[in-house]
Amino acid sequence: MALVRTSKGTSSDSKTFRGYRHDVFLSFRGDTRKTFTDHLYTALNNAGFNTFRDDDELERGEDIKPGLQKAIGLSRTSVVVFSKEYASSRWCLDELVLILERKRTTSDHVVLPVFYDVDPSDMRKQTGSIGKAFARHQKTQSPKKVKGWREAVAEVADLAGMVLQADGYESKFIKEIVKVVGDKLSRTPLSVEPNLIGIESQVEDINLWLQDGSTDVGILVVYGMSGIGKTTIAKHVYNSNFRSFEGSSFIENIRETADRPNGLVKIQKQLLSDILNGREVKIHGVSEGLIKIERALSSRRVLLVLDDVDHMDQLDAVLKMKDQFYSGSKILITTRRDRLLKAHQVTKVHKVGTLYYNGSLELFSWHAFHQDHPLRGYMEYSKKIVHYCDGLPLALKVLGSSLSGESIDVWESALEKLKVIPNGEIMKKLRISYDSLQDDHDRKLFLHIACFLIGRSKSHIVRILDRCDFCTIVGIQNLLDRCLVTIDGCNNVQMHDLIRDMGREIVNHESEEPGKRTRLWCHKDSFEVLKEKNGTEKIQGLVLDMHMHPANSSINTNKTVLETNAFERMHNLQLLRLSHVRLDGCYADFPTGLRWLCWLQFPLDSIPIDFSLEKVVFLEMQYSSLRQVFKGTKFLPLLKILDVSHSHGLTEIMDFSQCPSLEELILVDCTSLIVVHESIGNLERLVYLNMKNCKNLRMLPKSICMLKSLETLILSGCSNLDEFPLEMMQRMESLKVLKTDGIPIRDVWLETSSSILSYFPCSLVTLNLSRCSLSDDAFRGDLSNLSSIQRLYLDENPICTLPVFIKGLMKLNHLSFLDCTKLESLMGLPKVHKAMDSVAMNLGGCISLKKITHQSGLQANALMGCNYNLVEWEYLYKLEPIDIVDVEMIKLLSLFNIGSMPAIRMNPSYVNPPDRLSPVQGLYQFGIFSTFFVGNEVPGRFSYKSAKSSISFVVPLLPATHRIQGLNIFATYATKENSNNHYYGMERSIMTKVSNKSKGLKWIYAPIFYGIPGEGEDMIWLSHWRMESETILQCGDQVVVLVADGFAEQFRVKEFGVELVQEHRNNMMISTQHNTKSDPHYPFVIGGDLSRWEHKPGIYFLGFSKEFVENNYNMINRLIMDADEEDTGKEEGQEGEPDYTIARMRAASNNCSLGGWKVLLTAAGLFFTLALVVRSSISQKKKRQ
Repeated sequence: MALVRTSKGTSSDSKTFRGYRHDVFLSFRGDTRKTFTDHLYTALNNAGFNTFRDDDELERGEDIKPGLQKAIGLSRTSVVVFSKEYASSRWCLDELVLILERKRTTSDHVVLPVFYDVDPSDMRKQTGSIGKAFARHQKTQSPKKVKGWREAVAEVADLAGMVLQADGYESKFIKEIVKVVGDKLSRTPLSVEPNLIGIESQVEDINLWLQDGSTDVGILVVYGMSGIGKTTIAKHVYNSNFRSFEGSSFIENIRETADRPNGLVKIQKQLLSDILNGREVKIHGVSEGLIKIERALSSRRVLLVLDDVDHMDQLDAVLKMKDQFYSGSKILITTRRDRLLKAHQVTKVHKVGTLYYNGSLELFSWHAFHQDHPLRGYMEYSKKIVHYCDGLPLALKVLGSSLSGESIDVWESALEKLKVIPNGEIMKKLRISYDSLQDDHDRKLFLHIACFLIGRSKSHIVRILDRCDFCTIVGIQNLLDRCLVTIDGCNNVQMHDLIRDMGREIVNHESEEPGKRTRLWCHKDSFEVLKEKNGTEKIQGLVLDMHMHPANSSINTNKTVLETNAFERMHNLQLLRLSHVRLDGCYADFPTGLRWLCWLQFPLDSIPIDFSLEKVVFLEMQYSSLRQVFKGTKFLPLLKILDVSHSHGLTEIMDFSQCPSLEELILVDCTSLIVVHESIGNLERLVYLNMKNCKNLRMLPKSICMLKSLETLILSGCSNLDEFPLEMMQRMESLKVLKTDGIPIRDVWLETSSSILSYFPCSLVTLNLSRCSLSDDAFRGDLSNLSSIQRLYLDENPICTLPVFIKGLMKLNHLSFLDCTKLESLMGLPKVHKAMDSVAMNLGGCISLKKITHQSGLQANALMGCNYNLVEWEYLYKLEPIDIVDVEMIKLLSLFNIGSMPAIRMNPSYVNPPDRLSPVQGLYQFGIFSTFFVGNEVPGRFSYKSAKSSISFVVPLLPATHRIQGLNIFATYATKENSNNHYYGMERSIMTKVSNKSKGLKWIYAPIFYGIPGEGEDMIWLSHWRMESETILQCGDQVVVLVADGFAEQFRVKEFGVELVQEHRNNMMISTQHNTKSDPHYPFVIGGDLSRWEHKPGIYFLGFSKEFVENNYNMINRLIMDADEEDTGKEEGQEGEPDYTIARMRAASNNCSLGGWKVLLTAAGLFFTLALVVRSSISQKKKRQ
């Protein structure tokens, strides 16, 4: 996103700079008015800084709050002079609160604290004269007001400020202040456009890196394709952080500047001018500039942003002496190049991704309609354009702005034009990366991929294009480096649609006549060239799908027959992809240089013998009418990949001795194929053999065991195999992937079914035995040959327990038991490492599964569904009927009438099927015990109850004989009107948040199961939080507790309450349920190791996935903010809230009365959704390739 940089302001233009009237707002107490502050005020004005102080600027009788607020809002910086009497003034403290509000809402407002005759530590700790002042305020002001003042003083005291030493000279001190103010005002923020969509999640990690306090000189690279917002992100983080450094510089458009005469010297001059506060530095050459940069940057901690860098010489002109930079300096680089710097040179890398659909629609709407959603009547057109832009901010902005204010007719016409001619402004920006490629080799490679090979396997592309005289591997790497292509999780080469369009537009500009272009990618152009037979030797590649013609075309695509001699003049044709094309004529006229022939729906029953395919590397004829590949023999010396999948009439395959180079053979769904030619054993290079769903295949040749190079063998769905050379399989020493799912092993290998696995080669990494009718006895015996397995599928087998051999699989990254309906337990699961492309375990449809335990620690996530009986999952949760819950817990929560509790509905559905009632349960999770039951009478007594608000209190001092045990929390809730009472998903519809503000810790917890109140019913959630470690909760800590409904908005919390629980040290409860190694959830309990859930420093999202927290930035921020931190917007006169005193605290073994707890009430409303470690899903059989 290219934005204009704001020019630097000076004292002379400060009055008009961005609408400000004042350079400095001076905040001070009257005890310094005529002395120090007066001298400082005079010095600031003499230096040319327009300075505001209240006695000069406020009109007599003007209300203090609006007047001050306006003055602060019109000032670029605030200087706060802390003196001994500052905190004794209500006026000063109100002023300070306003200054901080301004700082929070405006990133460019600077606050500079000046400590005059006062110790900064007294301000931070609020001791000495400051503490005495607050003690006096406590008697006359509301607790909320005093709390706000205290927090404001503490916050400002923590900022980097200036301290007058006891033996210091005031005049010298004032000069230093004026210099610092000048430095800060000369460094202005950059202009960043409004309505930045999704910026918070993009900049969060970068801000944390900039603020990490490290003394190392760090480099962070922000990279991504053109127009994706790299510069905007860099400007945003620069504005948020540059004042935290002693010097800063943002150098924009380095690529363009460096290409101009003396460009690198100009870059050096701007850097030095920024760091030296505008001072001009003469530089006669790059080497001289490096020396001067080293001197300037070796003595101060700086933030450098180098925008749009694409060559190392540009970086060397600034960073060659990086080792001499001052410690703690940070360098942020934006680039289109992924590998601009080597890994050891970079501290951190941040890849910028495209926007999601909702964000794209919002950004487009701001530019097209000047609001966050489309106007009525424009929604469908907006959706089409957003889909076309595919999340690229540049395209969304350009097209939105170009269509703003236009009629629907214009929108329709613009959409039709985009289908044929891409937007020139967007193409020009995207072409920068293409033009920056090193040579024509990489440019031609890019155009081949853009026109023909997007979505293809990288290994296939390498084989094809290597035979076209490309150095494909290094070429693709260069394209990756410039973000022109990506590699997805399946190792396929992908390309953004607009980059694809840019490449194809380059080809279109080669000639007005399609027949004279190098690549024919447009089906209409290809058809016209073949019909008119005006192709030329220029054509290197052609694609034609007869079904891609417009619906209103006069061409009957099913009957149109083209002629083979239309290809006669295309002597350089290497890449040909046809679909539903019928050709008539002699194939001897066909070009002889084809490397890739893809002909879907090939209409003949065999490939003509005169079809010259001697140079073909990849032959694809899926969905063909072939009955045999060739009539007779055809020598194909270079053929590496043969794919005739879905050729349902194919009855026999070729003699493989005629294609000695074959590496991949793909025969998927060839349902008429009965046998495979014995010569397959001669294919010494064959690494991949896929015969999935060849349902009539009866036998495999014994020679298959001779395939020494074979790595993947897929026999899935070959359900009629009568014979398989099992004993010979061990000789396949390279076999890594074996898929036999859907083969009834007991029928095929009846005599050896109990030991079938022992015949598999020890090289296996992936093994699929789904639907093989294997019971527990099939997995007995010595199966050490399978110790290398990483992915194991046992779906739909009648097993009851975890096969013993799985416990020894230490390399697992995926384990699937989908629809194993007889599976009852998984005891001693090994660690399953989550793979990049899937969840770690699939337990969907295991309706009999009751218990899961692990060898070590909680595993990565699992796919769940219909697990109605799963009541215990080690380290995650345990669910048991209330009547067998630990007696001490029952007493602790006063649950004395458990026998009379009616059954309830519980969520989620994988525990109980919809509408099935279950007895009241006790849930153990993260060291928290919960139970849900119908009613509105809460057992026991609670210290405080609230209908709407959070509860805040300070933990009182306990007698020496007692200690804190934890918190009891209850909530009464009901189903909201008009909510869907018949479906409850995995949103976790109710939650509790406990904050220890004194220690900076927060726990956000939503129970994995919860009760669903019926119509007209109230449900009670009663929980005990074990928090007996002093690192968690101790006397003097300020605690805030909140219970609220969740993101689904299904429930209405009617009332909740909290009670602090203590116990006598000589009579501590004995329990195996909490905070000990016998706890089934240890170590993942409060007070244990919860680092797995600490997705933000000091904040524990109990049960939330890291991905959810990262992808829902705004919602999470609302969730973690304490209600008393928010602006409640109360009118004046409502500030004085009543003091509530909690007069009683429940003791587990001994009641004692303690008073003096302060309770603060603040409005709260939080909505959230929860991504579990356990993901729910509709149980279904997963299709696998």
